[in-house]
Amino acid sequence: MQSITILDGGMGRELERRGAPFKQPEWSALAMMEAPEIVKDVHKAFIEAGSRVITTNSYALVPFHIGEDVFQQRVTELVIESARVAREAANESDADVKVAGSLAPLFGSYRADLYEADRAEQIARPIIEALAPHVDLWLNETQSLLAETLQVKALVDEIDGQNKPYWVSFTLEDAEVTDQPRLRSGETVKEAVAAVTKAGVNGILFNCCQPEIIADAIQVATSVLSDSNQPVQLGAYANAFPPQPKDATANDGLDELRDDLTPDSYLEWAQRWKELGATLIGGCCGIGPDHVKVLAKHL
Repeated sequence: MQSITILDGGMGRELERRGAPFKQPEWSALAMMEAPEIVKDVHKAFIEAGSRVITTNSYALVPFHIGEDVFQQRVTELVIESARVAREAANESDADVKVAGSLAPLFGSYRADLYEADRAEQIARPIIEALAPHVDLWLNETQSLLAETLQVKALVDEIDGQNKPYWVSFTLEDAEVTDQPRLRSGETVKEAVAAVTKAGVNGILFNCCQPEIIADAIQVATSVLSDSNQPVQLGAYANAFPPQPKDATANDGLDELRDDLTPDSYLEWAQRWKELGATLIGGCCGIGPDHVKVLAKHL
């Protein structure tokens, strides 16, 4: 049986819980600007709970969250700082902890309809260039649309000459019942897995959607990968949000968190993912160090 790598949980809500500067539209980027030491503390809390891969707090360092002016003036500085505090937290631990460079949706979470192909490189390139010297692997996360995913992967291939491991994580439609697992764009998991496998990714995960819908996606991915014969790891890190509508406006306010996803109940979902072949398991928004501690203990 393959060993399980425990990822971290959601940065934003843990920052809020600890009293860090936290509001929309900046979200987790505000702490990166005003209180990077608290970001480091959150990384350390996840490591102490059992995370062996932590993710840079670069998710919200895009114009959608910090605005065009701040992005133009400070993106490189802020992204490097996100990598610095993550690396320090990893190095100060006695464990072997890897740092994943977070490459987030460039035009807003869940909003495949806002994608602009001609602007994507302008946003992604400085983030990739700033992260590249400092991270152990790439995590292109909360991907709603295959076109953006493939565009960012091609850019990383061009910029990162070290051929670091590359993981892509898709967010799934969870606001309505679908005939098969689908991305929020409507594209099927089957076609998404086939496309990114062909593009040469090392890991395929599902994140920032409800845990109830992830098992079916893992099963589809397993089927596609069995036909491809490629050595790709599977994984999952769900959120604790209610279902998100297609016109979700992430900057309008903070979503409520479910109160039924306790550490023990979340573990039950994670155990199911493990049974289906997932080897990369963690949590997204609202899943904190207490959840990760239980995952690390039992998985």
